[in-house]
Amino acid sequence: MNGAGRPRPEGGLELAGWIFMRVSGVVLLVMVLWHLVIMHIINNVEVINYNFVVQRYATPFWRTYDVVMLWLALIHGVNGVRVMIDDYVGARGWRVFSLASLYVLGFIFLVLGSLVILTFNPAKPF
Repeated sequence: MNGAGRPRPEGGLELAGWIFMRVSGVVLLVMVLWHLVIMHIINNVEVINYNFVVQRYATPFWRTYDVVMLWLALIHGVNGVRVMIDDYVGARGWRVFSLASLYVLGFIFLVLGSLVILTFNPAKPF
């Protein structure tokens, strides 16, 4: 073990998940801080409205940025909860149920969030 907690995985899918958590955490930190700067420091509440979103999503860059941030955050969170379920849910049946529920909910949120961002059409408000 290297420090407290779980030992670093030796290989396979667990190692890929372990590396993903570290890399996605750093990328998410940068993306979320940049998002906060743009949405809460550069612009204030009076500026952010429907027209602000229309102008922002007029370029593919911001849609891509938001989709990448959504996917990284959700997958990072689902992987973290998966590790907690593996650590703390002892009964095999409950673990399978918990993991299946987690994956279904994660998938639903990924699909719904992606649909909202990618199909946003300013010509059809509300």
